[in-house]
Amino acid sequence: MTGNGVIEGVYLSTVFDLEDMFARYFEPYAGEVRLRRPEAVDDPASVRFALAWHPATDAFAAYPSLCLAHSIAAGVDSIVQCPSLPDQAHVARVRDDSQGDLMAGFAAWHVIWHHRNMRHHIIHQARHEWARQDVAGFPSPRDCPVGILGFGLMGRAIARAVTAMGFPVVAAVRGAPASLPPAGVEFECGEGAIERVASRASMLINVLPLTAQTRGILNAKLFSAMPKGAVLIQLGRGEHMVEADFLAALDEGQISAASLDVFASEPLPPGHPFWDDERILVTPHQASDSSPRLMARQVVEAVREIAAGRRPVTAVDRLNGY
Repeated sequence: MTGNGVIEGVYLSTVFDLEDMFARYFEPYAGEVRLRRPEAVDDPASVRFALAWHPATDAFAAYPSLCLAHSIAAGVDSIVQCPSLPDQAHVARVRDDSQGDLMAGFAAWHVIWHHRNMRHHIIHQARHEWARQDVAGFPSPRDCPVGILGFGLMGRAIARAVTAMGFPVVAAVRGAPASLPPAGVEFECGEGAIERVASRASMLINVLPLTAQTRGILNAKLFSAMPKGAVLIQLGRGEHMVEADFLAALDEGQISAASLDVFASEPLPPGHPFWDDERILVTPHQASDSSPRLMARQVVEAVREIAAGRRPVTAVDRLNGY
């Protein structure tokens, strides 16, 4: 904290210019916090918090007084896994109900895209062809179960949207739920829940957090458990998926089509095989973006709490990663 009571912060990212992206949203709080690039910090020991996204492995080492590392979004995996993150620092993320709504709409759109083969219409419009589909070949929504991996804010929002369209949902839940599932939703709980959900899902939507247990979870074993010709909608983290296993499952017909919004390497390299595979719909990691104004407000609120010696309400369990 500086002499005038302003709490010092630092931008830490290897992939984005966070100052350029967000500085204007912190201007209303200039009397409380000051965020600067690392090279502009004159006294690293005065820095109490960081706004971070994919920080360098040694990013936090220069700041011995750091009490808070705040993500710019809902994900915190790159922060909690950073080896230089000090033990005493809280890690916090953005919690945005409207972000869940955005994710739900995005996921529901992809469910319809695959269920109704909407790509057919894109192709024939480009050819100026009036080409109706034989809808008798489509299963009824009620006969097309949607599996959801991850039943936090995002998973619950997706379930509400998907069940409202008539699709039954089966969701993987880590522990025994405290309440009954919502209407139209079944839970698979405990050990093996992810595999059991996959085995029942005509379409499988992944919104899991990235942890040591979920890294690489979308792999050959899981794909082989899915019904033949199932669809994958991957909205979680790129590191969830073993890309070679996924491509093999596609080529074998085990998976018939996919929507992919997240990737192991981002931006997706121009020469990557996903781009030219007509069975795959690629989007640029934009299923659900938080409001930058809300993010800035929540960061400042978290800073106020650490200044008062309290754990921020948006803090995550560093061990679980959420």
